[in-house]
Amino acid sequence: MHQGVIDKYRPFPAIDLPDRAWPNRTIDRAPIWCSVDLRDGNQALINPMNLQQKLSMFSLLADIGFKEIEVGFPSAAAVEFDFVRTLIDHGLIPDGVYPQVLTQARDHLIQRTFDAIEGTPQAIVHLYNSTSELQRRVVFRKDRAAIRRIAVDGTRLVRELAGRTDTEVVYEYSPESFTGTELDFAVEVCDAVIEVWDPAPERRMIVNLPATVELATPNVYADQIEWFLRHVQRRDSIILSLHTHNDRGTGVAATELGLLAGGERVEGTLFGNGERTGNVDIVTVALNLYTQGVDPGLQLSDLSRLIEVSDACTELPVGPRHPYAGELVFTAFSGSHQDAINKGMAAQGDGLWEVPYLPIDPTDIGRSYQAIIRINSQSGKGGVAYVMENEFGCQLPKTMQPEVGLVVQELTDRAGREVNAAEIWDVFRQEYLEADRPIRFLDYAFASDEQDSSLVHGRLTVEIAGKEMYLSGSGNGPIDALKSALGQAGWDDFELTHYSEHALGQGTDSTAIAYIQVLRDDGTQRFGAGTHPNIAKASALALISALNRTVSASARRAAPQGSALPVT
Repeated sequence: MHQGVIDKYRPFPAIDLPDRAWPNRTIDRAPIWCSVDLRDGNQALINPMNLQQKLSMFSLLADIGFKEIEVGFPSAAAVEFDFVRTLIDHGLIPDGVYPQVLTQARDHLIQRTFDAIEGTPQAIVHLYNSTSELQRRVVFRKDRAAIRRIAVDGTRLVRELAGRTDTEVVYEYSPESFTGTELDFAVEVCDAVIEVWDPAPERRMIVNLPATVELATPNVYADQIEWFLRHVQRRDSIILSLHTHNDRGTGVAATELGLLAGGERVEGTLFGNGERTGNVDIVTVALNLYTQGVDPGLQLSDLSRLIEVSDACTELPVGPRHPYAGELVFTAFSGSHQDAINKGMAAQGDGLWEVPYLPIDPTDIGRSYQAIIRINSQSGKGGVAYVMENEFGCQLPKTMQPEVGLVVQELTDRAGREVNAAEIWDVFRQEYLEADRPIRFLDYAFASDEQDSSLVHGRLTVEIAGKEMYLSGSGNGPIDALKSALGQAGWDDFELTHYSEHALGQGTDSTAIAYIQVLRDDGTQRFGAGTHPNIAKASALALISALNRTVSASARRAAPQGSALPVT
């Protein structure tokens, strides 16, 4: 951007608070949560929710533990009024849940708001008027005294109407666009409102300080909150509420710093839906607390249900990289990330959650481990090893993992896309379990020597170059006897450098898998693998697989550059 454009903007002034205390604090408890999905969230939708969608959203919010739910702006439209009446008239508000209704500081709107909540045992009446310098100057063209009078007169009428109803009315006042309001004036207006409402420590009112528009960095919002709380009267009689938006993309950060600065209550929406770039994302703030060992007080163990209901009601899908809720947020494609996650999962016990790159256990919010690691051209040995073990039970030896990783990387390079677990298994099967050229395994059996129990005799049947061969050999074990038998066919220029095996699955009828690495005299070194219910035959298959793979590797090295060789 050139200088002429940037000159249109100016930095937000810093708050004079040299002894600020919030940076040294820690959030150790959850705030009071208030969902505004049915108001702020609904007004921001391309297609506002219909009655059934609103009822579904309200039911979800109550189910997961919200005790304060802003249900609408009943004086703004008949559909808003009717929804509030539907909740009350049909007894749909659970015990202990406070429906919150929003109104501007205008007499006829306040009266209509009280008509809407008639008959409910309890409600929060939320009154607001804009106090910012910009709106006073440009929108309302009123001075400070006139703006203060609007807030005071509105509060006086709310108190009068509250005295005439059997409903327990909790009063909430918002100086809208608080972040654009001079701090001394914000305190002046709120003090005047508090004086009229006359709260007490046992009957506190809510003072809500909205970042209606994010104008500065989150630390500035925290400074504003701390400055306000130092100067407002009757601090012990108010609940300080935060209501941040996300214009700068820092709504969550501003809320967290606002809590450090003394905020006790948070208004927001489930996944941050709201006007412009959205309201604060309550799910993210709550799960951030959870990862710090703080009970958020909301039931978020089935995040898929929240996403499903939210998508159906708002017609706004949750993005794949959305914190915690996104389809890909627990997925690693990077090889180094996959390797660290794989090792972390293997080392994880029953104590503290300590897995690299995963700040939360996905199962705590209803996600599975199956999609943690996905394989594309950026993936590495650790990711492939994770998929092989978690999907197919193959515990690849550590020294084998780089080799299998390269085989799978060749597959992803050819495909030019992510490959799934079935494709990984297919290439592993073709490359290792079905490596039958030039030696094709037919059978293997062994028996201990009758005279010397330390000696084993093996009988191997193979096909080489189309000819069936019966080979025999002896050694100090089944593998050594197998190696000796292969020597009869001229395959004696190698040594075994690794052997391991394990069962695939549980029970006596489970299949065994063996892994063998051989080093040929020409320096070629490769792993092979074999599966069979009989471990001796699995081992024979693995050894022959390894020898066949060394032949393929040597052929690749000898081939002229650019020539194509089939993968055996």
